[in-house]
Amino acid sequence: MWLAPEEVLVANALWVTERANPFFVLQRRRGHGKGGGLTGLLVGTLDVVLDSSARVAPYRILHQTQDSQVYWTVACGSSRKEITKHWEWLESNLLQTLSIFDSEEDITTFVKGKIHGIIAEESKNLQPQGDEDPGKFKEAELKMRKQFGMPEGEKLVNYYSCSFWKGRVPRQGWLYLTVNHLCFYSFLLGKEVSLVVQWVDVTRLEKNATLLFPESIRVDTRDRELFFSMFLNIGETFKLMEQLANLAMRQLLDSEGFLQDKVLPRPIRPHKNISALKRDLDARAKNECYRATFRLPKDEQLDGHTGCTLWTPFNKLHIPGQMFISNNYICFASKEEDACRLIIPLREVTIVEKADSSSVLPSPLSISTKSKMTFLFANLKDRDFLVQRISDFLQKTPSKQTGGSTGGTKASILDAAQESLPVPQEAQESPSSPSSPLSSPPSSSTQEVPTTSQGLLKVFQKNSPMEDLGAKGAKEKMKEESWNIHFFEYGRGMCMYRTSKTRELVLKGIPESLRGELWLLFSGAWNEMVTHPGYYAELVQKSMGKYSLATEEIERDLHRSMPEHPAFQNELGIAALRRVLTAYAFRNPTIGYCQAMNIVTSVLLLYGSEEEAFWLLVALCERMLPDYYNTRVVGALVDQGIFEELTRDILPRLSEKMQELGVISSISLSWFLTLFLSVMPFESAVVIVDCFFYEGIKVILQVALAVLDANMEQLLGCSDEGEAMTVLGRYLDNVVNKQSISPPIPHLHALLTSGDDPPAEVDIFDLLRVSYEKFSSLRADDIEQMRFKQRLKVIQSLEDTAKRSVVRAIPGDIGFSIEELEDLYMVFKAKLLASQYWGGSRSAAIHRDPSLPYLEQYRIDASQFRELFASLTPWACGSHTPVLAGRMFRLLDQNKDSLINFKEFVTGMSGMYHGDLTEKLKALYKLHLPPALIPEEAESALEATHYFTEGSSSEASPLASDLDLFLPWEAQALPQEQQEGSANEDIQERREEKGTSPPDYRHYLRLWAKEKEAQKETIKDLPKMNQEQFIELCKTLYNMFSEDPMEQDLYHAIATVASLLLRIGEVGKKFSAARTTKKPRDGTHGGDHNSATEEDEPPIPKPHQDPAREYQPPAAGDPQAKASGDAHPGKALQDGPAVVEGGSGEGQGSPSLLLSDDESKDDMSMSSYSVVSTGSLQCEDLTDDTVLVGGEACSPTATSRIGGTVDTDWCISFEQILASILTESVLVNFFEKRVDIGLKIKDQKKVERQFSTSSDHEPPGVLG
Repeated sequence: MWLAPEEVLVANALWVTERANPFFVLQRRRGHGKGGGLTGLLVGTLDVVLDSSARVAPYRILHQTQDSQVYWTVACGSSRKEITKHWEWLESNLLQTLSIFDSEEDITTFVKGKIHGIIAEESKNLQPQGDEDPGKFKEAELKMRKQFGMPEGEKLVNYYSCSFWKGRVPRQGWLYLTVNHLCFYSFLLGKEVSLVVQWVDVTRLEKNATLLFPESIRVDTRDRELFFSMFLNIGETFKLMEQLANLAMRQLLDSEGFLQDKVLPRPIRPHKNISALKRDLDARAKNECYRATFRLPKDEQLDGHTGCTLWTPFNKLHIPGQMFISNNYICFASKEEDACRLIIPLREVTIVEKADSSSVLPSPLSISTKSKMTFLFANLKDRDFLVQRISDFLQKTPSKQTGGSTGGTKASILDAAQESLPVPQEAQESPSSPSSPLSSPPSSSTQEVPTTSQGLLKVFQKNSPMEDLGAKGAKEKMKEESWNIHFFEYGRGMCMYRTSKTRELVLKGIPESLRGELWLLFSGAWNEMVTHPGYYAELVQKSMGKYSLATEEIERDLHRSMPEHPAFQNELGIAALRRVLTAYAFRNPTIGYCQAMNIVTSVLLLYGSEEEAFWLLVALCERMLPDYYNTRVVGALVDQGIFEELTRDILPRLSEKMQELGVISSISLSWFLTLFLSVMPFESAVVIVDCFFYEGIKVILQVALAVLDANMEQLLGCSDEGEAMTVLGRYLDNVVNKQSISPPIPHLHALLTSGDDPPAEVDIFDLLRVSYEKFSSLRADDIEQMRFKQRLKVIQSLEDTAKRSVVRAIPGDIGFSIEELEDLYMVFKAKLLASQYWGGSRSAAIHRDPSLPYLEQYRIDASQFRELFASLTPWACGSHTPVLAGRMFRLLDQNKDSLINFKEFVTGMSGMYHGDLTEKLKALYKLHLPPALIPEEAESALEATHYFTEGSSSEASPLASDLDLFLPWEAQALPQEQQEGSANEDIQERREEKGTSPPDYRHYLRLWAKEKEAQKETIKDLPKMNQEQFIELCKTLYNMFSEDPMEQDLYHAIATVASLLLRIGEVGKKFSAARTTKKPRDGTHGGDHNSATEEDEPPIPKPHQDPAREYQPPAAGDPQAKASGDAHPGKALQDGPAVVEGGSGEGQGSPSLLLSDDESKDDMSMSSYSVVSTGSLQCEDLTDDTVLVGGEACSPTATSRIGGTVDTDWCISFEQILASILTESVLVNFFEKRVDIGLKIKDQKKVERQFSTSSDHEPPGVLG
């Protein structure tokens, strides 16, 4: 590439001059290419350690003048070919011009100007690629691609200098982190280390420090452990590695590839060494953390954050913390974790005002909301810019009109000098909290149902006054009073100050009357509900009456959802539950419906309207319990792994015992999936759900640990899993809520575990208190860290399970060992994943549905199969290999969806690797018959369509049953004499019968059954091969032998066999021609099948369909139907579809069929027989002829002669080919020799991560 000229003072240090002229010098880096000696090794090491650009471009051209000591770089190149091209251009275009100049300064100025001009011209042609990465970074990306042979699509995210520990020796080098791979390269004094690991293969990733390794990062895959250390910033590197591994796991989980987020804010001055991708990933991580902290909707994008203080009126303090601003929210989090947290939706904001600064309150900003609350922020660094950003977002915030007004209200932005404007009336009517009168807008589709406006508990509970409930009623009244005081001090609704006081109140239990409202607020579901009015009603309407697998499962589980609760003992509750679950399955088909969702949703319905329950379910499934309710309950398994890890750390004695009994995995899954609702009495479990909506998963983990801790002694004494589960089950059944004002609901689980001596009752509030006292050290970010670690483990173990299941599904007679099948599966999956990150638009293959059976989850398309076939086939055919791969793909793709699964792939491979000579030849033979062989597919299919639609009889109804396609075959099933006389009458009768009475389907079903029975294919069942197909077969064999050591002997043998077979075909043709002339030509209805040149064709029931796709009987004049001596029905059934499906040139309606017998006989003088059967059959003749006859030549003359060249009467059977090949021992040995697929798989893996050589003209030397 041309470079902007730069000065070089010492031109020959570390470089060798290869070519020179008076004005330019071409140099090569020492140590690059051949030899180099010790100097070369040192230079190579220096280049790697110092990350020199000479590693990428080991060639350069310098400009010099005779008297000057200064050189100027003008070009560099990664290969000799590239640099030579530049050199030749300079010699031919500049040398003569430069010799005219007198002054050396003028020469240098001219050269510099010329080079700048070339660069400007080149860059003008390049399309700007959106975000340009910094120059240094582009260079690193180029090095990475060159070093590891990565394609253009592989993006580098960042690179770091570090050491890789090989044994006990650290190798200093460079770690490249790309979107899909972790790569490391080191070159020290001739010792080269090159590593490539796919992120999808990583099973463990952790940062640790041991005596042997200083602070290091450990990366494990299934077959090796890697340690990297000596990072300048190990924290940043590890965080990035974690993000990339997480993306890879996401991809395995739901095939969601990595997409650069184009809507993220751009920095004003990009960092010189940070890529756009790295910046996007950092922004993505911040976004996720922001949304999780404040429970915001999934599409919320963080715009920025700044340090500030917030005035808290309840304790008269200025609390330091961070203000976060995004599209729709202003949030605040105090530095001290529990001091204060605040969420202000912009839809609630009425006034943003810059107040006067003072020494006590520098740069204050006050924000007022519709609920009459004012928040005062101070110590803002860049207040004006901040106000501008808030103003921009406010402009975009849609105004909700609830009071029937036409004009929306925008918030006012005021300076200190201005006065506050009064808030218009309609703005105050928008609901700001679930308690306000407008909180549940009635949904149109379900307006008459009570559950639209209130929770089922209110409908089904007898409204007895609190006084009648005695102490419990008084306690409930006190709770309500406490919350009302809290609302008065801290605000109510979304803009409430959330402090440690709020948590204390939640822990004491939320009163029944406020539960629904507070769940909506704490979970963030309220935000989504208010911003999507009418969405639920619309979903209910759309999903009404729709049937799917999810709705079937929902129906099955409806009556199992809290059957002990009166609300779900009648149709009102059941109907509400059905609507909510079906609407959610319709909203999120990837989750659809999962067991346990019914239990959780039924509890949500007790405390909120249907719409509220729906949005709470959305918050649970999509944000608070990620991946919990998908087909493989990955999220719950991940949190179960965290629970096991915490048990190991906190209760080590018990952990060992539990592992021994194998009990943790059995018990904890139901605890996590149903938030204890299925294992504890309802009124107790609801208190845990209260805390869960406020604190998140942390509470569930704490309570689970507290339950184990409380039963430690008994569990340690257990002898088996059943006993341990009984201990825990009885304990949980006796967790009671003595403050509950609801009538106690019998707990079904308790009936199963009650013994003679009931255990002591445990108060739920005591259990919660203990869990907070003992295990409250858990932090949200620690849990996220542990989730990542467990996710790697869980997803990789699921992938291993999938691999074992797929391998088990492969029949035993396939021939490969279990190990070979597992290796093949890994290669198959790797090819699919590679196309996911580098492929183009193969959306069908790329999209993977995890709900499908394991075998169907990974499927490859034709281009991916072609690449795998080329590297794994034992039948290498040089340039002909892709053609053969395409035929194999068509043969394997039985359902014609252009995708094949692993079982089909292995079946194809097995045909080439296993079995005797006959089996292998049979596989090869089938590759040269339809549907595998499709010469001129489009043309012949089109001709066939025209040919049949023109001559089709008017009697055939286009709506005729598919089973009618069997009718013409019945004629062939009759004896020869009968057939001639009665075929037409028989068909005539049937047609008349069809008009008056329903057809006899049993007859057709018997025919279908007969076809299905013939599963084991014998060589007699194989259809015959015509001349064009035979020549294609010869071409394949010719190509197959071209790289074999016995090449000449094989060529001679195949020439002999081909000559013999051509003669056999000729003899067969004479018999066939003689038989044809004896047949009568007086067909009456176009149903007579026996005439070769019949003009009236049999009617086709569905003329509008593509004959190549339709399952059809053999046409009149079909060479394969008439040339075979015996026309028994089995053969006809087999042959028909084989010929027609491929739509090949010799099938129905091809032009050559329209020739008379005489014409085709005359043509034999030009047929390939006259070229090929001259005795020895020269190889050159065969290939020339093949190109002509195979219909692959592009010239118009060749195309025009095809009709005449291919002899349609000529045909040959598989037995004849087999018998001929058996006469040549060299051919027999070739097909019977065993090939080890294991070596091919190893080579394939090397190809997947190929290493690029140092240059185009040189053998790979030491890479400098």
